[in-house]
Amino acid sequence: MAWASSLNAFFKNFKRESKIIPEDTITLIEAYVAKNKLQNAVSVIENALKSIESAPLNIAVTGETGTGKSTFINALRGVGQEEEGAAPNGVVETTMRRIAYPHAKLQKVTIWDLPGIGSTNFPPESYLTEMKFNEYDFFIIISSTRFKENDAQLAKAIEMMGMNFYFVRTKIDNDLGNEQMSKPKTFNKEKVLMKIRDDCSEHLQEALFHEPPVFLVSNFHMSDYDFPKLETKLLEDLPAHKRHIFSLSLQSLTEATINYKRDSLKQKVFLEAVRAGTLASIPFGGMIMGELENLDETFNLYRSYFGLDDASLENYAKDFNMSVNDFKVHLRFPHLFAEGNDESLENKLSKYIKRISLAIGGPVATVIYYKRAYYLQNLFIDAAANDAIALLNKGLFEKEVGTYIPMPLEYWD
Repeated sequence: MAWASSLNAFFKNFKRESKIIPEDTITLIEAYVAKNKLQNAVSVIENALKSIESAPLNIAVTGETGTGKSTFINALRGVGQEEEGAAPNGVVETTMRRIAYPHAKLQKVTIWDLPGIGSTNFPPESYLTEMKFNEYDFFIIISSTRFKENDAQLAKAIEMMGMNFYFVRTKIDNDLGNEQMSKPKTFNKEKVLMKIRDDCSEHLQEALFHEPPVFLVSNFHMSDYDFPKLETKLLEDLPAHKRHIFSLSLQSLTEATINYKRDSLKQKVFLEAVRAGTLASIPFGGMIMGELENLDETFNLYRSYFGLDDASLENYAKDFNMSVNDFKVHLRFPHLFAEGNDESLENKLSKYIKRISLAIGGPVATVIYYKRAYYLQNLFIDAAANDAIALLNKGLFEKEVGTYIPMPLEYWD
């Protein structure tokens, strides 16, 4: 059946770590569609969306004072060190209680600051009970030197309870800087990183009887070193319905992260379109501007997820010594739905629908059409994601600012 093949083709475009509903749920939807039990399929989609939309995410971060734990927590939350509500740095732990830090933009995401196990008198099992271990989705164990016996024993206890943990070695930029200053002639960055990683892994292996991955990070340069690998690993290990909120919680610091967000949002928009029972032809002409007004709040959310909200644009504009309005001229999303002299919005949308349909074997190819809002949202997601990617390379973007020519729609993929 056309709908089943369209559904299958759509989800095949996403890697496992990007999929926001489980494989068995996708299979179940396809089975219902193939048997023409559309109401059953929509019911499964409805339940999947409820799970995605209601899913909380609780991340436990533990480590001793001075390991960069607070800075790491602030980086995860997208909060500057001097901003209100930031986790304080350099504070000696005088209490054994955990502290909750909500995400700056997503209310359902909470990062919990747990005191380092070495600063407590609890054995690992009692420590986990005291810290309410069953409330977290995973643990991040942080150190700025080699991991200690206490860290390894804590990981062992977490493992025995069937939960995931990840070792993060911070302050890598400091180690590299010190090594380069002390050995300027023989300094080799990759060899230093390998030595640090091997040293950490070897020490942990003695206690855990297997070699756990160790992620080397710089809290001030999160896009460097192993943080992107950590993001991917966390997405892989999380239940599918929690990948959506986790990907949106990440800062848009790498192209891979931005693409995770793009994939996640596109899947959710697709599922919402199917849930709405949108097996009808697109009513071109007429009320398109009204639909855009209805989607305005949704588009503002998308901007926020990609770091293109008003506050972020003001910061970018300051970096380029420009007014916000002048800066917006060089972005795609602010002008996406403007009526140009050369091409109407209807024609832009029509071209986009044909292009994505050819790419994924989607609705046009199978003579199935969704409401126009579905395509408007996809068009905006692509434009915002590509703007966010362009801003990653500040030097290249700065060159283009001087001689900017708006890109035609064909180049917005």
